[in-house]
Amino acid sequence: MSEEADNETKQKRKPLTLRKTETGAVKQSFSHGRSKTVVVETKKRRTLGPVKPGATAKPAETPPAREEKQAERPKQNKAPVKKGAVLRTLSEDEKRARAAALAVARKNEQEKREREESERAEREKRETEERAKLEAERKRQSDEEEKRKVEAEARAKAEAEAAAALEEEEEERKRRNAGKAEARDKGKETREAKAGKEFVDDAENPLAKLGGRLKQKREFADDAKRESKPKDAKRRSGKLTIANALEDDERQRSLASVKRAREREKQARQARGRDRQQVRREVIIPETITVADLAQRMSMRAVDLIKELMKQGQMVTANATLDADTAELIVEELGHSYKRVSEADVEEGLGGEMDDEGDLKSRPPVVTIMGHVDHGKTSLLDAMRQTDVVAGEAGGITQHIGAYQITVGKDHNRITFLDTPGHAAFTAMRSRGAKVTDIVVIVVAADDSVMPQTAEAINHAKAAGVPIIIAINKIDKPDADPNKVRTDLLQYEIQVESMGGDIQDVEVSAKNKLNLEGLQDAILLQAELLDLKANPDREAAGAVVEAQLDKGRGPVATLLVQKGTLRRGDIFVCGAEWGKVRALNDYKGQQVVEAGPTEPVEVLGLNGVPEPGDQFVVVDSEARAREIAEFRQRQRRDRSNAKSSGTSLEQMMAQLQDSEIKELPIVLKGDVQGSVEAIIGALEKMANDEVRVRVLHSGVGGISESDIILAEASSAPVIGFNVRANKQARDAAEQSGTEIRYYSVIYDLLDDLKGTLSGMLEPELRETFLGNAEILEIFNVSKLGKVAGCRVTEGVVRRGARVRLIRDEVVVHEGELSQLKRFKDDVNEVPGGQECGMSFANYEDLKVGDTIECFSVERITRSL
Repeated sequence: MSEEADNETKQKRKPLTLRKTETGAVKQSFSHGRSKTVVVETKKRRTLGPVKPGATAKPAETPPAREEKQAERPKQNKAPVKKGAVLRTLSEDEKRARAAALAVARKNEQEKREREESERAEREKRETEERAKLEAERKRQSDEEEKRKVEAEARAKAEAEAAAALEEEEEERKRRNAGKAEARDKGKETREAKAGKEFVDDAENPLAKLGGRLKQKREFADDAKRESKPKDAKRRSGKLTIANALEDDERQRSLASVKRAREREKQARQARGRDRQQVRREVIIPETITVADLAQRMSMRAVDLIKELMKQGQMVTANATLDADTAELIVEELGHSYKRVSEADVEEGLGGEMDDEGDLKSRPPVVTIMGHVDHGKTSLLDAMRQTDVVAGEAGGITQHIGAYQITVGKDHNRITFLDTPGHAAFTAMRSRGAKVTDIVVIVVAADDSVMPQTAEAINHAKAAGVPIIIAINKIDKPDADPNKVRTDLLQYEIQVESMGGDIQDVEVSAKNKLNLEGLQDAILLQAELLDLKANPDREAAGAVVEAQLDKGRGPVATLLVQKGTLRRGDIFVCGAEWGKVRALNDYKGQQVVEAGPTEPVEVLGLNGVPEPGDQFVVVDSEARAREIAEFRQRQRRDRSNAKSSGTSLEQMMAQLQDSEIKELPIVLKGDVQGSVEAIIGALEKMANDEVRVRVLHSGVGGISESDIILAEASSAPVIGFNVRANKQARDAAEQSGTEIRYYSVIYDLLDDLKGTLSGMLEPELRETFLGNAEILEIFNVSKLGKVAGCRVTEGVVRRGARVRLIRDEVVVHEGELSQLKRFKDDVNEVPGGQECGMSFANYEDLKVGDTIECFSVERITRSL
């Protein structure tokens, strides 16, 4: 029993330990919803000091009491025990995070408050404006109502006065007619009494209604006596006539009287027409005008105008042409005013009025990428556009002008880029008056430095008068040296900002897309300094960037809107062509409804292919667009005819000089107008005083059968750049033997034509001195003729070389050396100091003492 009691006592007792601690768990919370439970131990401090007075030692607990306490302990554990919370000091990162979150919350709250205030202010302003508009509309309506009432009263008063005046006039007319009738009756009675006869009115006669003198039946005083006398009905007196035979005793009105009455009625109508007030009009008189057109502008019949001209002695018809002076005299005589215009006046007011400063809004800049070949112009543009245009171009070379637009930055700023195939196209566009670019970015490779075309790009940009930004590309290459590029640019008067200048320079890498944001920021900064603005709320106007003839869509032009907004359905004039916008496509090929300032779009609906750089303007009607286009086409045709006609002495001399120049005729067809112009410009630069390329015909589109016929007539090849010939053209070329060459790279085409022109150049003859020989004796040989015995005094003499015979320091003959002998043997060469025998080909006038000069002629091929 004692062992069991001891075991129970051991189980109830706590293990002996020196640690006076209490354990607990604390839950820690972190950011982002994370938490962690940590075990915490609380140590009890042991008191070792003396016992306080009055304190009694606590008696030891008896085992029964300990058992009772242990029995009560489970009950106490069931109730929740509230312990003190364990606090923790925040770390520095947590403090900063909480402070940053608090700052962001305050900032968001401030922005929200400001936004609400601005919206409230804008709403109040809009309500105020609407109330003001409503009040103004009400006031306008009330004013219009008052005005209408006043006008109605005035109109009623005027109508009443006119009716009263009309009644008075009618009464006065009746009184006058009554007086005239009485006087007429009195005169008639007097005349009848004097004449002793009466006239009987015949109311049934229809001719009496036409007016004029009417033959009436007379009744005499002795008619009763005559009627009382007996008559024989069958007996007739006097001459038998048709009227007597028909027993027509009444006299009828004659035909001449009827004609006179009708003529009087016609003259009365014309007099009434002349009495009406004539409407004066302003007649526009061009340089030449037809009679029918002039009559129409004066609102009169062409017959009446011809009568007026006949009165002046001019026998004309309705289709006759009058000069401006004659038309001016006629218009003045007929009481109209006139306005003289010339043919060039059709373009007046074409560009519209100047924009007000208040209507101008900021617009994106237009940036042109220029530089040397293979310096990464298109690759740099692709890197900014996140596209790959280079992969689709032949030889990695830009073949035609491309227009693109990108959006950069958090503010969504837009930049329009132009990628040109060469500087010639850029200059050609500028020469036509199209200042389409605002900023020029010149790309220079860091491993290649400044090259010839880089210098050309700098000169073109300076001539255009636009700011320049230098983009140093390919800085990722091991041999890249940007400082060398900056130093080389100094000789072209380009001093960048890093060297104390005012021109921005940016180091970029198109391949690795390094520092592209820096280049975009430089462009936006330069655009902000230029303060570019345009008015979008007006008719669109701009320039042609590129044009081509598409097989399925017809003429297609890439337009850059410079001011206004171009919309679908607008009628516009583009150089010497006109059209109506049928479709608008952006640079991605997606259809758009409208295009604002500095936005490049592709337009369908032209009636022809315009030239790059031509200005386009939206007009109000199709008739005016056609008139302007026809006028410009006539101007272009007149210029070409004047250029080809040789009337002056200078032109005749120029034509004589041109006749001595060798020409290479070609027929050139390309895919786009810009590429064709660039090729023609490069070919014109190849020409010199001896050879040149003459372009018989150039155009946009595929090679047709008419091109082959033209080339066959002039024995010229047909050059196709990115185009192909159709089946009919290929068959015609094969039948006539006309050569067709296809190219996809501009430089390959230029190299081939340059080689052809070089072959047309006359070779250069270079003379090389060989030696001199003196004639000592002349021998006559029967079979050979005269043979000169000579001694070589200088150099060598060779068989087959060219020789000159010099007598008394004068050249008397120049020819070839036919035979050269040493003793009796033929030799090829005789050195100096030895004697030999020589004979000339077809020449025997040789004398002792003459000097023979031997030389060779080398033909050297020339090249451009």
